[in-house]
Amino acid sequence: MRVAVDAMGGDYGPAVTIEGALGAVRDFGLEVVLVGEENLINRELRRLGGRGPAVTVADAPEAIGMGEGVFAFRRKRKSSIRIGMLLVKEGEADAFVSAGNTAAVVAVSQKILGPLGGVERPALALLVPTLAGSTLLIDIGANANCRPRHLEQFAVMGRIVMESVLGRRHPRVGLMSIGEERGKGNDLVRTAHEILARSPLNFIGNVEGKDLFSGKADVVVCDGFTGNVVLKAAEGIVENLLAMARRDIGRDFGARVGFFLMKRQLKRLYRKLDYAQYGGAPLLGLDGVCVVGHGRSSALAVKNAVRMAREYVRSRVTDKIRSEIGGLVRPVEHAGGAT
Repeated sequence: MRVAVDAMGGDYGPAVTIEGALGAVRDFGLEVVLVGEENLINRELRRLGGRGPAVTVADAPEAIGMGEGVFAFRRKRKSSIRIGMLLVKEGEADAFVSAGNTAAVVAVSQKILGPLGGVERPALALLVPTLAGSTLLIDIGANANCRPRHLEQFAVMGRIVMESVLGRRHPRVGLMSIGEERGKGNDLVRTAHEILARSPLNFIGNVEGKDLFSGKADVVVCDGFTGNVVLKAAEGIVENLLAMARRDIGRDFGARVGFFLMKRQLKRLYRKLDYAQYGGAPLLGLDGVCVVGHGRSSALAVKNAVRMAREYVRSRVTDKIRSEIGGLVRPVEHAGGAT
C-alpha cells in the first residue's frame, strides 16, 4: 500500500510531517510518497537518516498556507495538496493524508477526486474517546450549512465506518440536538429526525452535547458548524483542565505526592484523550481515501493519520459507501423547503 503525505502541511512544517511519515513506514509496513518542495524534503530526509526504498518524493513547488483563503488552490496549481490528490486520482497512491489547510483540502478533494455517486456532501468524521470506547462524530467542519438529506447520508456513512473499521454491529446512531425529545431542535434537526426515524438505521433519537463522551451513541450526526464548535470546545476543556491541574499541583506538596502515586494512571488517561492517538479525520463520501490531520499535528499524529488511511483502504470503506448511498431513497420535500 502506498500513501501520499502532504509534507508541507501542518503548523510545524516538513520536519515533523516527514518524521511522522517515516514512522508509519517503519511501524506499519507501507510505502509513502512525500509531496512537497523536493529539495527541502530531501534535506530533511538526509537529516533523519535517508529515505529508503519505501519512501519516494513527488515534487510540488507550491504550498497553501494555513491562513490562506479556500480558493488559493486555484492560483497554486502545483500545491502539495493538489499534487497529492492527483496521485490518488491517477492510481499512484491509495490514499492522501494532509495536516494542512482543511478548507483547501476539502475543496481540492471535491474538485479532483469528486464525491461518490449519490453523495451530495462529503463529511469529516472523527473518533472521539468515550466511557464506552469511542464514538464517531460527523460532520466536524466540512459543511457549515446542511439539509436534512445530507445528515441522513452522514448517518449512513458513519454506520458503515463503525461496522467496517471498528467491527461494531448495528451501531447506534444519534442526532445532535438541544434536547432528547423528538420535537427539540431547529428545522434542520426536526426534519432530519423524521427521516432517520423512518430509516433502517439503528436510530436512537436525539442526543445532547453531554452525551457525546458517555458512549450513548456509536455515531453522532450533526452539521459541520455544530460539530466543529463541539470539537473545539472539547479540545479547549481538556487542554485547560490539564493546565489548571499542573498549576494547582505545583502549589501543594500533598498534591505533588498524590500526582506521583497516580502518574501511571494519569498518563494512560492523557493518551486516551490525546488527539494524536487518533491521527486525523477521514473525509467520507469521496471517490478515494483522504484523511485530514489537525493543524497542530505532531509526528505521532501524522504517523497515526497514515495508519488510519491504511485501515480505511483495507476495509474498503469507499466501496461500501458507494454501494449503500446509491440506494438511498430521497426524502420528500417538506413545507418551506426544509429538505
